Amino acid sequence: MRCVWCDSEYTFTGGEHFSTDAIMDRVRRFGCKLVEVTGGEPLAQREAFDLIRRLCNEEYEVLIETGGFVSTADVDPRAKFILDIKCPASGEVERNDWTNLERLRKDADEVKFVIANRQDWEFTKQIIAQHDLQSRTKAILISPAWGMIDLKELANWITESGLNVRMQLQLHKYIWGPDVHGV
Repeated sequence: MRCVWCDSEYTFTGGEHFSTDAIMDRVRRFGCKLVEVTGGEPLAQREAFDLIRRLCNEEYEVLIETGGFVSTADVDPRAKFILDIKCPASGEVERNDWTNLERLRKDADEVKFVIANRQDWEFTKQIIAQHDLQSRTKAILISPAWGMIDLKELANWITESGLNVRMQLQLHKYIWGPDVHGV
């Protein structure tokens, strides 16, 4: 996907290739039992499915942050999803795989909406209602598109809506700056 506000375009080309074994070795050395598989669309890499299964087999808590255009049907059910539903301003709304919403689990999975304007907010409310996401997910995250929307305005919309959602800021941009890679 190529959302208009993508903050990791540098990942579209280049990079390093690692075997699943090498990744598992690196993860073990961190000594942390929580792993998030992310980075653009991790499920677009066929090896990700094996990596996720192996992480689950070694009893890691596995979170998958997915752009939502690749089916989640074949992902190990022990992993948890943060499903990013693309809103109109992203330029990618037509690529959402709506069947992924059918597989959400109340006790495990979250959905995220990146909001750039009022149209995105209205779209978000419609999707939440249409798919009964408040009762079918662990959390609904509302993330302002960096530099595209006034935070107070979005916070007011959320408050006025009465929806049980959580506003989520891109903390890495506040801490290290908006142009730092790999944090």
